[in-house]
Amino acid sequence: LVAALSIAAAGAFGAGIYATMGAEKALEFSAGYVVEQSLSVDNLLVFLVLFEYFKVPPGPMQDKALAYGLYGAVVCRAVFVGLGAVALAEFRGVLLVFAGILLATSAKILLGGDEDDAEDPSRFFTIDSQGIRRATPLLAAVACLELSDVVFAVDSVPAGFGVSEGPFIVYTSNMFAILGLRAWYGVLARAAQELEYLETAVAVVLGFVGVKLGAGYFGYEVSTE
Repeated sequence: LVAALSIAAAGAFGAGIYATMGAEKALEFSAGYVVEQSLSVDNLLVFLVLFEYFKVPPGPMQDKALAYGLYGAVVCRAVFVGLGAVALAEFRGVLLVFAGILLATSAKILLGGDEDDAEDPSRFFTIDSQGIRRATPLLAAVACLELSDVVFAVDSVPAGFGVSEGPFIVYTSNMFAILGLRAWYGVLARAAQELEYLETAVAVVLGFVGVKLGAGYFGYEVSTE
């Protein structure tokens, strides 16, 4: 239900863009949302590995880590989109940089082909027997989630600019995709291991958008449709 509501919210936002900014911007938002949602699904695999490594149990603790990761993603993507917009306005050649990042990542994916005792992860810090404050697995997991989002943004933001050069469209499509990822986590976390072609599909999306960006720089526009 929550996942369906997240999609409905994105659709309603897209309708609002259509009413206020026109059909082209609404189409760009929709395409950007689909691209970012596709890339975000792959992030689940990283989240699953992190939670397993830090022994954060399913339920409230993972929900808390994901919530804090979401707060960080909102800020991180805003910074990356802002920097990307400024770079694009000052230097059109940055399109080739974005295209190179996406194509290199796509190629890398296509060509790439003892457990410690867990502490109580219910808090960010705990006090040991000597009275020393120590970070819990929950804090470590959140820190890694934030760092992983920086890595994800390196692909997601150029992909967003591959669909639209408007920072508002790029940022909002990123945000709705991230919110959708949070809503879909409970469903996809159980099915992720069965999605054997997920990595390949993500590589195809990244490669296609990279080619679109490169073609646009040389004057060959690929339509949003």
